[in-house]
Amino acid sequence: MSIADCAALVERGDPDRFLATMAAPVAARAVLFPLYAFNVEITRIPWVSQEAMICEMRLQWWYDVLGEIGAGEPARAHEVAAPLTDVLRDAGDTVAPLRALVEARRWDIYTDPFEDAAALEAYLDATGAGLMWSAAIGLGATSVMETAVREFGWAAALASYLRAIPELEARGRRPLVDGRATAVEALARQGLERLERARETKMPRQILPALWAGWRARTTLRAAVQDPRRVADGTLQESEFSRRFGLFSRTSLRRW
Repeated sequence: MSIADCAALVERGDPDRFLATMAAPVAARAVLFPLYAFNVEITRIPWVSQEAMICEMRLQWWYDVLGEIGAGEPARAHEVAAPLTDVLRDAGDTVAPLRALVEARRWDIYTDPFEDAAALEAYLDATGAGLMWSAAIGLGATSVMETAVREFGWAAALASYLRAIPELEARGRRPLVDGRATAVEALARQGLERLERARETKMPRQILPALWAGWRARTTLRAAVQDPRRVADGTLQESEFSRRFGLFSRTSLRRW
């Protein structure tokens, strides 16, 4: 599978990350598209079957693939696993956070709620923050940047999660530990605080394409703070013009 094929998969399954990546230099796209195509594959597995065992087996397959990549074994003949292998073997220690991502997605298979707020926070860290950190590593990030990248990734993951609440509930999930307006507002404020802490760290220019995937976070979280009812109502989405302009203003000015 070529990078273009990975890009097509991301365009269909994750349009926000697709747009953000298309704004990146070509060399960065070659790193990001296989990672994001992998994420699309993982994210949709819990929804492909009502049989939990089938979903568990598919996630386990990917967990094993990542283990093989980390062990230096030959790439599997798979349209995403093969280009992912090329990226990960040139990108430092990205296997561990991606394996944690796969493990976290097991929660999506079932209808059980999160045990507590800490469990939800850990889920967001393993999924959105872990993916962003893996992308940053692939673009040359060092360990001193990890906390800031993960904080920003967590905030971006929360924003995406809040936008998805109505769909998750329609599919029989119980996505929030506490759905009261005051609790939702506090959660969104936590996301904004993490976002602001992350931005205290100066990031090298080559890392920015990994961070652009979270360009909608501030707008979404501010809206949720101002009116938490918009989460349940499903009205956190910006207009298409505002969405694209928000990305353009960041990428053109090399901000995040």
